[in-house]
Amino acid sequence: MLAVHFGAGNIGRGFIGNLLYHSGYETCFIDVNEEIVNLLNEKREYRVVLAEPSQQEMTIKNVRAINSRLNPEEVIKAIAEADLVTTAIGPTILPMIAGLIADGLRLRLEQSEKPLNIIACENMIGGTSLLKEKIFEVLTEEERKQFAERFGFPDSAVDRIVPNQVNEDKLMVKVEPFYEWVVEETKLVGEKPEIEGITYVPELVPYIERKLFTVNTGHALAAYLGYHFGMETINQAMDNQQVRDLVEGALKESGAFLVKKYGFNPEDHAKYIQKIISRFQNSFIVDEVTRVARSPIRKLGPNDRLVSPARQYVEVIGEEPKFLLKGIAAALSYDFQGDEEAVQVQNTIKEEGLEAAINKYTTLDSSSSLFNGIVEEYSQLKK
Repeated sequence: MLAVHFGAGNIGRGFIGNLLYHSGYETCFIDVNEEIVNLLNEKREYRVVLAEPSQQEMTIKNVRAINSRLNPEEVIKAIAEADLVTTAIGPTILPMIAGLIADGLRLRLEQSEKPLNIIACENMIGGTSLLKEKIFEVLTEEERKQFAERFGFPDSAVDRIVPNQVNEDKLMVKVEPFYEWVVEETKLVGEKPEIEGITYVPELVPYIERKLFTVNTGHALAAYLGYHFGMETINQAMDNQQVRDLVEGALKESGAFLVKKYGFNPEDHAKYIQKIISRFQNSFIVDEVTRVARSPIRKLGPNDRLVSPARQYVEVIGEEPKFLLKGIAAALSYDFQGDEEAVQVQNTIKEEGLEAAINKYTTLDSSSSLFNGIVEEYSQLKK
């Protein structure tokens, strides 16, 4: 079986490529990093090390790679022959590969009647749907009908911490032991891909929100609060009792509306929260708070990990959250000079005032209780 995977970075190799190998696939990585592509083709294997006391090591074999910038025709041919196509390239890059995938699927239609599933494994809601939308934009009406019948575009939710790392062995990747890959079964075509580690569910949104508003929310709050209290890494921040209590308080708030909204078992979700917190405390993963906190404008957006759970808490629970608002205030006060978005937020606060900045980045109405709560928490934080 052949899997074509876009993205030969740490997540692509350490997470998706790892599971594909253990499920019996040959993996063809697609990337523009010439050094990594050449090394994969030279070695035909790489190592994955678990970030835990045992430092368990696995060798991932049966791999090769294509440089999509230099050899797009080879990518098109590989897609036409593939049994599965996956991605782990980042949300902003997805639209850039749509045309190449479309060409590969066109060739496949000419050569075979076998269905194919394309799964975007990105840290976003609806990644595969976005990719499908961009692919369909370059198709004719007739092609859209053919693609809809033959190709599946199931959305997925993925979760594994793969920290920034520099290794002597350029292909080696260190990853945390925990992972989760959830795929929306109802959007598959043909036979369900038998991949060790995938959980198939009939509806993905509950699992995406559970992950986004627990893992991503908690990670971001650990970063912003850790930065505020002078911590350099996430595990250092979570070893600080004050930061840990604030993060845990926020995750209990997001958990309250998730349990009520989607019917998750309260005890199971409480265990999930503690599992996430223990992952952030992993001393074998050294992740700088400034890396996790980067791009605060995106993270302060109305539908992202900070504002959305606070708003939904009010809508579902009927009360104003406390800890989530402290986290939003910490994000607004994040002033790391090496982050362009952080500098932009601070300039907006300085030139237009705090309330204008809150309205601009969160789009919350100034008359809402959440808006006023953020103003109050920001004031307390500055004291």
